[in-house]
Amino acid sequence: MTLPARYDRLDALRGLAMVWMTVFHFSFDLNQFRLIPRQNFYADPFWTWQRLCIVTLFLGCVGLSQAVAQAQGTPTERFWRRWLRVAGCALLVSAGSALMFPHSWISFGVLHAVAVSLLVVRFVRLPGWGWLLLGVAAIGLASGVAHPVFDTRWTNWVGLVTHKPITEDYVPLLPWLGVVAVGLGAGQWLLTHRPGVLQGRLPAVLQPLARLGRWSLSYYMVHQPVLLGLVLAWTYCAPNL
Repeated sequence: MTLPARYDRLDALRGLAMVWMTVFHFSFDLNQFRLIPRQNFYADPFWTWQRLCIVTLFLGCVGLSQAVAQAQGTPTERFWRRWLRVAGCALLVSAGSALMFPHSWISFGVLHAVAVSLLVVRFVRLPGWGWLLLGVAAIGLASGVAHPVFDTRWTNWVGLVTHKPITEDYVPLLPWLGVVAVGLGAGQWLLTHRPGVLQGRLPAVLQPLARLGRWSLSYYMVHQPVLLGLVLAWTYCAPNL
């Protein structure tokens, strides 16, 4: 079976999001173990804006990738294999976070949002401008509508909450499905009118980012355990140095 062609520029963009995420999470871990001056990752704009940009970049890449997948005619079996891996990893994230943060475990984080968004993209067919309109509408709805019915642990995944829930990662369907939709619509437009933006050659210096971006799910799942291991090792060894 011939594998679909890779889009190095898109892979590198995804790789950039992963590197940025790694720096952010490593800083968070150092803060948790009080190895850096105390930071407020939940309220300080320096950190909250970074998180916003990282999630936007990552989910925008999901939308762009789905535009490519649709253009390449991804087989149904391949889609479901990929979706099951994403959904399974989302459940593992929930379980792992419940062990580490029992009072703020992750019930709907970035992988949960990706899993649901993939289903929407798979079963809803719209032209590029339709996805752009849907994306803008989803983002606008989330910024202007809220109701207490969505404030519970079992309904806050929708996103129309009156206050942000206490959780270590919260990426609700609204507005984040909107970001995926905008990425998909933009990707369809680019593939039709400016294919070189996604398909063009990538400078050699950025090839490592592209290689990293091809393993986004595996990297996402292992990077935090590795970072925590490094922090714990430093915490244990530093007093003995």
